[in-house]
Amino acid sequence: MDKKVLVLLIILLSVLMFLNGQNSAAEKLLLKVDRNLNPESYESYKKLINIEPNGRKKEFVLFTVKKGKDKVAALFISPASDKGRSTLRMEENMWLFIPNIGKPIRITSLQSVVGGVFNNADILRLDYAEEYKVQKTEDKEKEILLHLKAKSNSVAYDKLKMWVDKKTILPIRIECLTQTSMLIKTIYYKQTKNFGNGIVRPSVIETVSPLHKGYKSVMIFAGIKQRKFKDEVFTLSFMHNLESLR
Repeated sequence: MDKKVLVLLIILLSVLMFLNGQNSAAEKLLLKVDRNLNPESYESYKKLINIEPNGRKKEFVLFTVKKGKDKVAALFISPASDKGRSTLRMEENMWLFIPNIGKPIRITSLQSVVGGVFNNADILRLDYAEEYKVQKTEDKEKEILLHLKAKSNSVAYDKLKMWVDKKTILPIRIECLTQTSMLIKTIYYKQTKNFGNGIVRPSVIETVSPLHKGYKSVMIFAGIKQRKFKDEVFTLSFMHNLESLR
């Protein structure tokens, strides 16, 4: 083999190994973000508040359970008009159960069971590393900017720009973008709180959207703890029985 060709091949191989190393480190960072936000399997209580431009508010309280990377279910505790409703997500498949209907109905990630700026994918969030891969990173002074690309077309947002605090390895804000990089919404992570048992994470998540000017939605976590569940909890037949887990 010609020496020049051999040298070029060695250089190319070195570059590829370097890029693969960078990608591996970036993917590990995203996995760390996921685990710092939540245990892999957990239960939590949270309040969702939709705020209209005139200041009017509508509030919901949800009990949420998650198992592994791709199973999430939530039960509406209040208001009284929604009490007993439940939602289920398995990978990208989602359902809503309404007691007086008695049969789960399919819903989509871009819809919202509570209205407001948060959609179903935000409310029933899976691990970010489950849905996105890291395209590139940018090293800022106190933050690392992750450019994320959806692994499939079924994901709610085609791209994410995630600013991660270097010290805590927690997200500070996320911009949700279309394939053409149009901004859909911005999500802000605020008020880091110690929930016990090593869980230290933002207790408040706020989102605004240029598509819903003047509107804001807020998610407040009142409690979160690690908990194991059987697979049967995340089935259509169990949706009416989520209350039994509380």
